[in-house]
Amino acid sequence: MKFLSNFLSAKYHKPRLMGLEIFKFIGPGLLVTVGFIDPGNWASNIAAGAQFGYTLLWMVTLSTVMLIILQHNAAHLGIATGLCISEAATQYLPKSMSVFTLSSAMLAAIFTALAEILGGAIALQMLFHIPLRIGSIMVLGLILWLLYANSYRLLEKYIIGFVSLIGLSFIFELSLINIPWNEAIVGWVTPSIPKGSILIIMSVLGAVVMPHNLFLHSEIIQSRQWNLKDEKIIKYQLKFEFMDTVFAMVIGWAINSAMILVAAATFFSHKIPVTELNQAQAMLRPLLGNSAAVVFALALLFAGISSSVTAGMAGGTIFAGIFKESYDIKDRHSKVGVGITTIVATLIIMFISDPFKGLIISQMLLSIQLPITIFLQIYLTSSRKIMGTHANSVVDKILLWSSGIIVFMLNILLFNQIIHSF
Repeated sequence: MKFLSNFLSAKYHKPRLMGLEIFKFIGPGLLVTVGFIDPGNWASNIAAGAQFGYTLLWMVTLSTVMLIILQHNAAHLGIATGLCISEAATQYLPKSMSVFTLSSAMLAAIFTALAEILGGAIALQMLFHIPLRIGSIMVLGLILWLLYANSYRLLEKYIIGFVSLIGLSFIFELSLINIPWNEAIVGWVTPSIPKGSILIIMSVLGAVVMPHNLFLHSEIIQSRQWNLKDEKIIKYQLKFEFMDTVFAMVIGWAINSAMILVAAATFFSHKIPVTELNQAQAMLRPLLGNSAAVVFALALLFAGISSSVTAGMAGGTIFAGIFKESYDIKDRHSKVGVGITTIVATLIIMFISDPFKGLIISQMLLSIQLPITIFLQIYLTSSRKIMGTHANSVVDKILLWSSGIIVFMLNILLFNQIIHSF
């Protein structure tokens, strides 16, 4: 990304911050957003809505608020230092600690890509009856072509288009059902942990606040930089990046909420248990009509492809950062990171017998890794040695530590449930 940053710096000495300037900054946030409207979210949200109705909507709200705080902070690191989280960890942490944290982050990226590729394959199976393993290989081939053959700017346009189509798909789905909005509003703002819901809550958390996206945002935000040495421009960068992040995260909140609303209004209200995405699509046909089922499958395909691309980029970013390099698909380390993330994920899919459960467990595993990434990020962005005058304020630290502690406590609840289940 730094080669692009340098190009922009040479071409534009200062950004012209006029009324529509925000539109020049929109892009990185939406690229991150697609990661939390991915197939893993579909599985988690549909399970949440089908099993618990509207009572777990609060988790989408809480996760999105934490996501805004964490994503802005990750982008803050990229803007202020010119380093992504992976590069900064390699440069400023003891080697053993950086190896552990970045290895766990690579595993998180692999499990993320697993969910994305698997979701795309499930969609191909819904639409064209293609066997799951063959569909996974087809999705892998497409995303490797997109990543290796296309520029970041073109990928960004693809992703924005995919997010728009996914959003329109759920607007269409919502138009076909009656939502008890009073129940939904209560669900959005009232924390509740029904019996047996902690696994779903953790999978929703892991599906929304995804560790690989924090690494990715700290890298791709640098495509919008002009001049790291000009403090005034850095402040403008931070201002407009925050607007981009909030705008994109609110879109993600709306789409994730729509998934739970559709599942609650169709499956929970009819007391239909959902154990796989194929079943959810099949059940939509008699309940809402054939068009709803087709739109559901197409939206899932768009989600799978687009989020697989960003998962691959995140893996490339993390791996390149281990070698103190920024993401550049023409560079060997970025290429290897992309390949490891996507190909290993596809190989694991070959051994999965229950795709729906595999999606949910993959999101739960992300939530377990998440505290490691959060506390790493807090350390990096709180250090004046690293951030200079842009180190976290007291308010920033309170918000970030609160987010980290909430995630950590939810993990303890999860482990407690797992122990008692044996």
